[in-house]
Amino acid sequence: MTTNPTPTSALHLASIAPNRYVDSPVARFAYRKFGRPGTKPLVFLQRFRGTMDDWDPDLLDALAAERTILLFDSAGIGRSTGQTPPTIQGIAEAAASFIEALGLGSVDILGWSLGGTVAQQLALDRPDLVDKLVIAGSGPGYVADAPAVPDKVWQVAGKAVNDDEDFLYLFFNETPASRAAGVAHLARLKHRTDAFEAPVKPASIGAQVAAIQASGHPAGSLLPRLGQLKLPVLVANGINDVMIPAFKSYVMAQALPQAKLVLYPDAGHGFLFQYGQAFAREVLVFLEG
Repeated sequence: MTTNPTPTSALHLASIAPNRYVDSPVARFAYRKFGRPGTKPLVFLQRFRGTMDDWDPDLLDALAAERTILLFDSAGIGRSTGQTPPTIQGIAEAAASFIEALGLGSVDILGWSLGGTVAQQLALDRPDLVDKLVIAGSGPGYVADAPAVPDKVWQVAGKAVNDDEDFLYLFFNETPASRAAGVAHLARLKHRTDAFEAPVKPASIGAQVAAIQASGHPAGSLLPRLGQLKLPVLVANGINDVMIPAFKSYVMAQALPQAKLVLYPDAGHGFLFQYGQAFAREVLVFLEG
């Protein structure tokens, strides 16, 4: 079984897209826009401690061939101003403020990890802004009987600075094929020459941790509300995700009225970068359907 590693192009649209800025009541948001003109925007919601610089350019370019791509740093993250909200609902409100500041109307959303939980909250709170939803490597928060996340995950994720070995452990499977895909992914991220060295401030990390912890309690789970989401949802994960177990993806897909679930073999939290081309095709077919 192969990992379908993504090819590395000499010049990525995602790596050369200029930084832009838009003001809202919440923050001055930094964003990048590129891809096929005149198409419905696909807005990306990023992971814990992630910025625009942490999206794989091969995946982005594959999606940009058919869609307008919008990346942004949320409030208090990366190049954006403002304060990072300490709740999932607050982070979703920041995303809504960004979409409204650009006057986009309704968009499609792709949320990864923390961004996937935020995407669910956004669709629940602001259904007028979301047409279709892609939830990657994520969950609704607390899920009864879900496998416990290894203690090592938060020990590694909580380090002041993460090195390549940390990312390989957190995002990829501990097999030669998956690890090789992870090394290739990390190399592609270096194509962006203006990346921040320390993009997320400690206060913002603390706020995100508070949001994640609150959603991890039964009272903070979105699972009981997912039946309200009548829009089409694509749920995807790696079969061996150590950060957000695929069990949560399955339970989430069961609770969503119009969900499709896809699990990728020999892959973890970063399956969308390991299987970049295959995942991009899956997303585009879903969005066009």
